[in-house]
Amino acid sequence: MKKKVNKKKRNIFLIVGIIIVLSAVFIAVFCPVITKYDPIGVEVKDRITAPSVQHKLGTDEMGRDVLSRMFFGVRASMIIGLSVAVLSTVAGIIVGVMAGYYKKVDNILMRILDGIMAFPSIIIAIALAGILGTGKVNIIIALSVAYFPTMARIVRSSVLSLREIEYVQSVKVVGASDAYIIIHHIIPNILSPIIVQMTFIFALAVFDEAALSYLGVGIQAPEPSLGGMVSDARKYMSVAPWTILYPGLMIAYIVLGLNLLGDGLRDYFDPKLTEK
Repeated sequence: MKKKVNKKKRNIFLIVGIIIVLSAVFIAVFCPVITKYDPIGVEVKDRITAPSVQHKLGTDEMGRDVLSRMFFGVRASMIIGLSVAVLSTVAGIIVGVMAGYYKKVDNILMRILDGIMAFPSIIIAIALAGILGTGKVNIIIALSVAYFPTMARIVRSSVLSLREIEYVQSVKVVGASDAYIIIHHIIPNILSPIIVQMTFIFALAVFDEAALSYLGVGIQAPEPSLGGMVSDARKYMSVAPWTILYPGLMIAYIVLGLNLLGDGLRDYFDPKLTEK
């Protein structure tokens, strides 16, 4: 009975996570169609307008439609989050496989990763964004550098356990190349933890991109971003709370969905974790 309850709970988390993420993807893809106003269009006569029929979530201090800016901010967050997740995963797989499969480079690579991981990821991202400059591409590079060591460590630990398994050794004995073994026997068997970690990196990237934009080293005005909207709304939160409330809730909504998706996938791939 308890196992059935746990299984049902896992399924609910996974389903809710999928629904939230798909809704965010829908907004990101179709925001030009489902929004009525230009996200960077300034209308001084409409500044600080409360939510109404014309402006569903009100307007900001420059008369810009909050709903339109928020939806286009979701698009920016999803593009950056997905790009960071993919790049850091690819880099993490390459470094992790090399460290786990080849003993000679393991110690060197791990010490480099330890050095990077000694600093909080957001500090690394801020430092790199300051060096590289602002803009989406530079944010993606900065966050990817900050996150790939965690993925590399997860991949390495999985490769270490697989490397000595009998069937891998038997394939090696018959003359298979390292590249063949890695591509056909190692990577396919470590996809589960990689996919799970990738969703968590996606969530972190969305949150940290918002943090960078809030601090002024991320996406620059007038281009809409959720973090930038929260930052701009600080001065007006007492008279126009909707300008900070809705983008803040949207950040939480997306991050929650991605974390629920990651938790659901983790439990789906390894249900014994929940049973324990």
